[in-house]
Amino acid sequence: MMQDFERKSGGALNGKVVLITGGASGIGRATALLFAREGAAVAVVDVNEPDGKAVVRTIIDGRGRAIFVRGDVTRAADCQLALRQTVEQLGKLDILFNNVGIIRRATVVETTEEEWDRVMATNVKSVFLLSKYAIPIMAEAGGGVIVNTASNWGLVGGQDAAAYCASKGAVVLLTKAMAVDHAAQNIRVNCICPGDTDTAMLRNEAQQLGKPWKKFLAESSRAHLLQRVGRPEEIAQAALYLASGASSFVTGTALVVDGGGLAGL
Repeated sequence: MMQDFERKSGGALNGKVVLITGGASGIGRATALLFAREGAAVAVVDVNEPDGKAVVRTIIDGRGRAIFVRGDVTRAADCQLALRQTVEQLGKLDILFNNVGIIRRATVVETTEEEWDRVMATNVKSVFLLSKYAIPIMAEAGGGVIVNTASNWGLVGGQDAAAYCASKGAVVLLTKAMAVDHAAQNIRVNCICPGDTDTAMLRNEAQQLGKPWKKFLAESSRAHLLQRVGRPEEIAQAALYLASGASSFVTGTALVVDGGGLAGL
């Protein structure tokens, strides 16, 4: 909870600087709070200025360091601005968490060209752009870590989610390609593949499918061996593992955090 936030001394990310996209809500917000609690200075990047600034205020009130940068990360200029402000105001960049994402629940036939482009731009192009401009900064400093949010539907197909599945599959393979290309620069690149997680995006899915939330939640829960959907804080813990020294020998992996959703497939 927001009121429970307080920075730890000697945390797993003590002295690190991280940029998080989509940090105003859901998994991004939970990760921003966790990373700050673990000692990181956090740049929260989002188009949602009120909620993004609220996350930053929570971190600062808990004796952490944070800034908010309003930016559309599908635009190169906004990505460059976010990175520049992070380095100028927080001193450096150690960790990039490419987390922002959207979903359109539709088949290929039902998806419009505009919807396809929006999903691909938000979910994939943003990862490409921020990584493109962040990697030289990290390389010059001696290394860094990139964590991308993919999905378990980036590893298997999902019903009525053609653009989303395509975009998250692209994130998985982009992660692996960047890991290959930049290991020699001491840059580790991994991705998380969450299952259904209780966020605003999941609730938006229910609306897109025209299902009452309780019914949709029950159906989603049954699709996981643990018989429930995930919590943003649980996905944040996976991001912490990949961002911290605990995963120092891990790169190019897709970490599935889905309550057993893919285990029986």
